Amino acid sequence: MNAVPQNLSFVTLGTRDMRRARAFYGSWGWAERDGGTDEFAQFDVGSVRLALYPLDLLGEEAAPGCPPPDSDWNGVTLAINVPSQQLVDEVVNAATASGARIITGPIDREWGGYSGYIADPEGQRWEIAWLPGLDV
Repeated sequence: MNAVPQNLSFVTLGTRDMRRARAFYGSWGWAERDGGTDEFAQFDVGSVRLALYPLDLLGEEAAPGCPPPDSDWNGVTLAINVPSQQLVDEVVNAATASGARIITGPIDREWGGYSGYIADPEGQRWEIAWLPGLDV
C-alpha cells in the first residue's frame, strides 16, 4: 500500500464527564452501541462511529507528555449536514433543547451555505449546516 486509505472510521472525543457526555448524545436521540461504560461509549453516526473516552486516558494514548486542553475550544469542529436550510434551524433548536450551547446562530455563509455552531457540554463544536448541492 502506497497511500493512506481515504476513509474515516472513528471520531473520539476526550471527555471530562463521561456520564454527562453519554446522556447528552443520548438526548439527541442517538442510540449508544451495546457495552458502553463510564470508560468508553460509542454511537453510530452514518458510516463513522463517535466514541467518548475519558480525556485523561485519551491524552495518555494520543498526546503523552502534553497538558490537557484547558480552553473551551480545541480547534476542531464536527459537522452535521442536513438537506435543507430550514432543517438547520430545527436541528439547532433540538440540540439546544438537549443542552447544547449556541455558539453562533444559523446565518447565510460566504461559501454559499447556511449554518450555525453549537457546543456540547464539554465545549466540542458542532456545525449544523446546509450546503446547496450536497446530497445528504
